[in-house]
Amino acid sequence: MSGKYNPYENMLEVMEKAATMLKLEKRDYEALKYPERELKVSIPVEMDDGTVKVFEGYRVQHSSSRGPCKGGIRYHQDVDMDEVKALAAWMSLKCAVANIPYGGAKGGVKVDPSQLSEAELRRLTRRYTAAILPIIGPEKDIPAPDVNTNGQIMGWIMDTYSMMHGYTVPGVVTGKPFDIGGSLGRPEATGRGVMFVTRELLSRMGIDPKTVRVAVQGMGNVGSTAALLLSRLGLKIIAVSDVSGGFYKAEGLNFEEIYQYVKTRRLLKDYEVEGAKRITNDELLTCDCDVLIPAALENQLSAKNADKVKAKIIVEGANGPTTAEADEIFEKKGITLVPDILANSGGVIVSYFEWVQNIQSLMWDEAEVNSKLERIITKAFSEVWDESKNHNTTLRMGANMVALRRIVKAKKIRGIFP
Repeated sequence: MSGKYNPYENMLEVMEKAATMLKLEKRDYEALKYPERELKVSIPVEMDDGTVKVFEGYRVQHSSSRGPCKGGIRYHQDVDMDEVKALAAWMSLKCAVANIPYGGAKGGVKVDPSQLSEAELRRLTRRYTAAILPIIGPEKDIPAPDVNTNGQIMGWIMDTYSMMHGYTVPGVVTGKPFDIGGSLGRPEATGRGVMFVTRELLSRMGIDPKTVRVAVQGMGNVGSTAALLLSRLGLKIIAVSDVSGGFYKAEGLNFEEIYQYVKTRRLLKDYEVEGAKRITNDELLTCDCDVLIPAALENQLSAKNADKVKAKIIVEGANGPTTAEADEIFEKKGITLVPDILANSGGVIVSYFEWVQNIQSLMWDEAEVNSKLERIITKAFSEVWDESKNHNTTLRMGANMVALRRIVKAKKIRGIFP
């Protein structure tokens, strides 16, 4: 690849390599190179001052071979169709790795939500929902939160969809507040899944968790939850960062205190840590640590900085944080990397639980949700570990091979219509 980083090309490159290792014929996976549906919409919004602004939105459905499409919606000023296409494809693979009955989708709106009032954000969300409404639904495509979206935004989407249908449809989205059909354990699910796979990896590698130093890029829901739960397992959190920068402290940070601070959505630049060195996000990625968890945006680890990474283990909390070039460098350096489609699948697994609870009109307690999550994600980790060992390859290739085999098998059974 050359020029501007294209996450969709990155996804295709990895898929092609996995298909070759599985000895698949082109006809077996050719359709998976192309999303089933790409929708681009314009979203006119009346602003608080009476002016009208038009935003651009997307919804991409990559594959429905294994079930309804599933994937988040992100609000970000840099989102584009290639990014959404890549994220939708990764969702297909992620659901297949976890072996839950979903295909992959993703949505996005090109907007900086921090520049909108709550009323403007609500109007944007409702109009975007109306624009994509023909292709979403509990049996077709179920959105969820992603970057810069949350339970409140899912609530507005659910309400808009329900008003259009004349009755309440909680199963149209997941990641909703508990009071309108959300699942207990969902907000922490992705970070909890990161903790589970990190724990499993350390166990397989024979490493005592109490000797491990961890750096986490991104203090959103995923990064902060993963860091908190790993610290409670005995791992030492030595570096954290968010969009405003971060801290490094070799002796370890008091992450319980930091967590209480960041969960109010305040930035680390306004926080003081005694004895800690202030660092940038780039410095965090190359700091002296044992486990690195990139839990922010994609394309963070690339050919530009991969050689400088000192971590022995990388666990991808974010979607697509590592480019194909960086992957090759890490493999040569002997760095073990747990890929996003396995490491951060806890969110979609518990989203699946939420959807099941909605369509069956029942409710599970949090202990049951967490127990089911642990069982499914540790089984997925074991299958990926075995696949990678059997083919003497990386965990990323192992995960892609497990996923691709399942999607191709479903597509073969169903055949090509007509």
